[in-house]
Amino acid sequence: MRFRDLIAVLMVLTVARASADKLSPPPCRACSQLVGSFKAGLERTKRGHGGGDTAWEEEKLRSYKNSEVRLVEIQEKLCSDASVTNKDHCHNLANEHEALIEDWFTHKQTEQPDIHAWLCVEQLRVCCPPDTYGPNCDPCPDCNGNGKCKGAGTRKGNGKCLCDTGYTGSNCNECGPQHFESFRDEKKLLCTQCHAACGEGGCTGAGPKSCRKCKEGWRMDTESGCVDVNECLEQQRPNACREQQFCVNNEGSFTCLECDRSCNGCDGDGPDMCKKCADGYQLKDGKCHVGNEEAASTSPHEEL
Repeated sequence: MRFRDLIAVLMVLTVARASADKLSPPPCRACSQLVGSFKAGLERTKRGHGGGDTAWEEEKLRSYKNSEVRLVEIQEKLCSDASVTNKDHCHNLANEHEALIEDWFTHKQTEQPDIHAWLCVEQLRVCCPPDTYGPNCDPCPDCNGNGKCKGAGTRKGNGKCLCDTGYTGSNCNECGPQHFESFRDEKKLLCTQCHAACGEGGCTGAGPKSCRKCKEGWRMDTESGCVDVNECLEQQRPNACREQQFCVNNEGSFTCLECDRSCNGCDGDGPDMCKKCADGYQLKDGKCHVGNEEAASTSPHEEL
């Protein structure tokens, strides 16, 4: 690639990354980020007191609680939190709803202390209360603690349960593929993953004996259930690896690794596992070392 083309590609990637950073978050998340930043400002501008004229200090704090001075202090760092994904969008949202935020800060702090519920749910109507979803904030179904309601807390979603891994059903009250029921009572269901050896059909319980079928790379044994196939045995894997590679058996599979460069064929890793020494190497003390070519073809196993 020419230098000019490389620069062009880098510019495109930079623009794409900048565009991604500027993506506007969904309405509920955007409002939640703004509120989260405002709450952080409230926490940051809290002022403790103690000693002296307590009554006077408490009165002073009450006046500071919803004072313009404190509001300015909060607004100075509003939307600057690391958790805010698009700070420009957050600032624009704050400016757009400045009057509402100031109204809550000045008049509603005591009677409606949850600014998220007041601003995002009641005033802007972009979020819903917890465990509700959609335009009308309908109740979410019971996902039995094994999933999440799609759209919960927002004005979006369809309210269906998005089940955690291993669970299925409209209320996430069944075990999914490759999982079995390891515990159930009136309140809780626990699904556990089948053994790695289990293939299609999953299992009836724990361990390789409970597999309905074995996965490829495993075979069924009448006593042990699914057992690993050693593909590195010659009768199992004719020509599985190239000439300059050796086979390593893994559970359910195998890996081909490169021989040491001193080898001409090998049975394992290192210069002591060569079948023969490569050109330019010779056998010494059971290993192939750099040496004259006349001894290079000697098999280390034959001379041991």
